[in-house]
This record gives sequence, structure tokens and C-alpha cells, in this order.
Amino acid sequence: MKTYIVGNWKLNFTVGEASIYLHKLLKAIPNYRDTEVVVAPSLIALQPLSLQVDRHKMKLAAQNGFYRDYGAFTGEVSFSQLRGIVDYAIVGHSERRYILREDDKMIAKKVAAAIRNKIKPILCIGETEGERAFGETKDVIRDQLLGGLSEIGDDMVDKVIIAYEPVWAISSGKEAKLAAPDEISEVVKLIRKVLTDTYGKKVAENVPVLFGGSVNPSNAGAYLTVPGVNGLLVGGASLILSEFTDIIETAKRVRA
Repeated sequence: MKTYIVGNWKLNFTVGEASIYLHKLLKAIPNYRDTEVVVAPSLIALQPLSLQVDRHKMKLAAQNGFYRDYGAFTGEVSFSQLRGIVDYAIVGHSERRYILREDDKMIAKKVAAAIRNKIKPILCIGETEGERAFGETKDVIRDQLLGGLSEIGDDMVDKVIIAYEPVWAISSGKEAKLAAPDEISEVVKLIRKVLTDTYGKKVAENVPVLFGGSVNPSNAGAYLTVPGVNGLLVGGASLILSEFTDIIETAKRVRA
């Protein structure tokens, strides 16, 4: 299975800045056979960057998409409109769940819409600090995982990437707690168990599971050695050329 390094640029970079940064990034990294490098610029930058990106080195992801393919939905951009521009889409990120109030039903429709339009969804799941403190991690992970997959058939589950991003470990302008490898391992095992119990062992083994949560060059290696982790979803560090390339090199070295 490939190792995935996904950089989520969130609400950063103008179109011009994104283009310059992508140019530098493409020059800095070689073509990796077993490591899939993906970046998720803001929506407005996706189309011009799709003409610039070398898809042998890197793929593009959308940070969001609408679940209907067309219609009277002012301000939305559908996955059908993103088809051919991106290969991946981040769905269910905690910032959309908790700031923009997207629920599992909405997220499940987006997962299905992405797959329908030949875009691979990266389904983000993760508990808050309060949920972990009250011992609700297992229930939250199970509900978000199965809820997010509820609109697709069993034969489509292996077209999804799961990203475990504990909300308490995401640095959003403030210092976050770092997740320990054993804490990550516990949840990754749970994700695999839920997938196995629901869809069978073969499907569970074919679904990549990523970890995200304040990933940086100093902890990337430790996170990539957690059993069952197939890659990383990187936030702030993906905006800094030296840090993101270091993480990519670490992935290649660890997985060699």
C-alpha cells in the first residue's frame, strides 16, 4: 500500500502565492514511486494549479465539495465541477464539523458524491478533548466512521481514505496537545476492527488510514511507524517548504 502525505493548506495563500509555493515544491521533490504526495489548496486556486501541477510528482485535493452535482445552490461548488481538476477531496474535517456544523448525514452524502465523480474522499474522523475525557472516543469514532460511509455500498468502501484527526491534537492558532503513538495505535486498531466487523477483513486491509494532528518534521517519523498508519494529513507544516519536504523525505525513509 502507498504512503500518503497530504498537505491541507486551509485558508492560506492567495492564488499567486499558491502558484509560487507549488512551483518551489515541485522543484524540491522527486517522483516517488510508493509515496503519494497530495496538496489541498483553497478552492479558488485549484483550477489554475491543476494546469501547473506535475501529476507524476503530486496530486491535488479539494478541501470541500457540495453533495449535489448541480442545481440552485448559490455559492457551492460540486464534486462534478471538481472532476478532472482534483484526484482527492477532504471530507468531514473537524473544522467543518464543529465550526460549520456539518453532520454525519451531510458528510456521508459528500463521500458518495466524491466517489460518484471519480474523486477519492479522505474522510476525517476524530474526537474532541471533552469526548476523550469522558471516555467517549470509541463511540465517536465508530459513529463518525460508519456514519460517513453510510451512503455508499460495501463494494465502494475501499475507495475511501480514512484520516484520524483527534480534534484536541489539531493546532488551530494555539498550541495543541500532541497525540502519543500508543494513543494513535489504539484508535487505528479500533478503526480497523469496525471496518472488519462491518465490511470484512479484505476491505479493512485495503482502506488506507492516515493520522493528522500537529504533524511536523520532529514527530512525523514516530507517527509513520505506528502499526496500521499509512500516511499523514499535515496542516501548518505543509505551508513551510522545508518542513513539508522534510516530512515527505521522512516518509520515504521510514517506508523504505
